[in-house]
Amino acid sequence: MPKTTKPITKSMTKSALPILDFVSRNYMNFNSRATRDALYAYWDHIGGGGKMYWAMAGAMSSAQLGITLAPAIRAGLVHGLSVTGANLEESLFRLVAHHGYKDFPEYRYFTKQDDTKILKQRMRRVTDTSIPEDEAFRAVEKILVPMWKKATKNGDRRFWHEYFYELVLAIPRSKYQGNPEDCWLLAAAKAKLPMVVPGHEDSTFGNIFASHVKFNECSANIVKSGIEYMGQLYDDYKGLSKGKGVGFFQIGGGISGDFPICVVPSIKYDLQQPVKPWAYFCQISDSTTSYGSYSGATPNEKITWDKLTQNTPMFVIESDATIVVPLMLSALLECKANPKAASAIVNASRMTTKKSLARGR
Repeated sequence: MPKTTKPITKSMTKSALPILDFVSRNYMNFNSRATRDALYAYWDHIGGGGKMYWAMAGAMSSAQLGITLAPAIRAGLVHGLSVTGANLEESLFRLVAHHGYKDFPEYRYFTKQDDTKILKQRMRRVTDTSIPEDEAFRAVEKILVPMWKKATKNGDRRFWHEYFYELVLAIPRSKYQGNPEDCWLLAAAKAKLPMVVPGHEDSTFGNIFASHVKFNECSANIVKSGIEYMGQLYDDYKGLSKGKGVGFFQIGGGISGDFPICVVPSIKYDLQQPVKPWAYFCQISDSTTSYGSYSGATPNEKITWDKLTQNTPMFVIESDATIVVPLMLSALLECKANPKAASAIVNASRMTTKKSLARGR
């Protein structure tokens, strides 16, 4: 029988935006659909001149989220950050101590004795990877503690992240172990992104700082308080929300998300000043809704607190952020590099969905 040549279809051609094209053709329902729609709305907002504020919980830096977050910051896809003290310092650790990390992919089967061995190896396990005590904590401590002591002597007062901005910018390239292009802290410091680090005391270096305060080697006053962070956030939000407004992109729950999202009602009710609501909301979390759980609360609950409105594009992706976020950021970076092609894919995808909805009616 003669050979037949299959017609070349659009799906077989090489796309200039392979990740976005993949999402548009495959992410049709359930959490994948939420991911797709959140991605499209993110691009709509940024493409229209809007800004995006990120809240990052968990151990995303240890999970190397910086591989996609750092280029996203450089590309202008992220305009402000609220992060835990752990995420802040662990981005730095990945830069200076990357070779010392050890992975434990079979951690689910570990015994107490297995983890005790890891402790004796001076490693600190974070799920399936671990931070090296000496190469990370103690190496950075030798640089950061003198900065605190100098600030104490001079009577300086700065926000927690400003010490880390200064530190990461001062580290010579010869001290890098990780790829500097993958360090989101370095990218944020170079871009001078506005940042809050609520609850920074709950971190390794928060504990180290407390010990030096206890020994009267440093003054607690050299670090500005969380209340002062909110005061700064008032000003940052007013600047970021000009024009099309600023969206809120949240990874996980906890204080890194709870703290900054409150800025809108606080400006409105506490300062009694006009303020734009958040222009977009997306939360990626596997926390489920339960009685009193703020992390698992549906976005609608935030309407009652005047943080979001009924017109705010809202998305909840109940999945693992280490899977979802790199995918979304990769697609958004493609959009940023090829805006016309991106809009064509998004518009075609939406048209297909619209036709499907019409058939369903």
